[in-house]
Amino acid sequence: MGRILFIRGGAVGDFILTMPSLRLVRETLPDNEIEILGYPSIASLAVAAGLADRVRPLEDPRLATFFAPGAKLDEEWCAYFASFDVVVSCLYDPDGHFAGNLRVAGVKTLIPCPYRPDETPPHVPAAVQFAKPLESLGLFLDEAGLDLVYPDPPDESDFGSCPLVALHPGSGSPRKNWGYENWIAVLTALHRERPELRFLVTSGEAEAGTIGDFIDLMGKAGLPHKHLAGRPLSELGAIYRRIEGFLGHDSGLSHLAASAGAKGLLLFGPTEPGIWAPVSPRVKALRSPDRTLGGFEVEEVVAAARELFTAL
Repeated sequence: MGRILFIRGGAVGDFILTMPSLRLVRETLPDNEIEILGYPSIASLAVAAGLADRVRPLEDPRLATFFAPGAKLDEEWCAYFASFDVVVSCLYDPDGHFAGNLRVAGVKTLIPCPYRPDETPPHVPAAVQFAKPLESLGLFLDEAGLDLVYPDPPDESDFGSCPLVALHPGSGSPRKNWGYENWIAVLTALHRERPELRFLVTSGEAEAGTIGDFIDLMGKAGLPHKHLAGRPLSELGAIYRRIEGFLGHDSGLSHLAASAGAKGLLLFGPTEPGIWAPVSPRVKALRSPDRTLGGFEVEEVVAAARELFTAL
């Protein structure tokens, strides 16, 4: 049995776009141990989905020397890196210092992967670009989409038996967000057509200061809803697998919903969906004509949601 280490930092979406690579290694080399050096709150998704065996935290300050040329390297970390047969590094390393120090530490097979995808045309999905270096091991990614089962679903009584449409009205950047009032108008139109719908609002750290305003608007509009904040990502993944549809932007939680096989309608403004959208036939990426979120009309988004969620 071999041992393979993936080193991946970044935000939720960046990590999920690397999960097709993890799945490729897991399915092609099932007898190998796969470990991730990353942020446990995010990388534990791969363990929950069975794509990796364990996660080690990336935040250890002793790792800082690995990014400096000629530095004295921590012996424990050197032994750790050298214990793997293959190390796949997706860290930002523009000067190659980290890669060089891994070789000094005793890593014999190092596969550098992009930290961010190439955004020049022709546009290639980020998940495909991240998996490309694995071809040096004879591993070729034929399917970049994900349809994962996350364990430990929450208590069913939390949500009842009504059909759920989930909405994540934020993202990591305000430029990628549609206005709260616009989303309220979309949800109101959908609820008018199907009064039995219930809405599940999910939020992260980026929306912590404003999500209360959105919840207030939901209440004033009379939209039945439940708000989930601070839930573990694997739990959200289990929830997303059971929803009728997902509405959102270019965000990490949108990628999480898609990875769980959920139908989704995602609004893209300044970012290129050909690169950043989840690869899934169940996800429709709607691109603003002027590449700003202000370019969307409510009626356009309602029509797209109705078309995608065929029962709506």
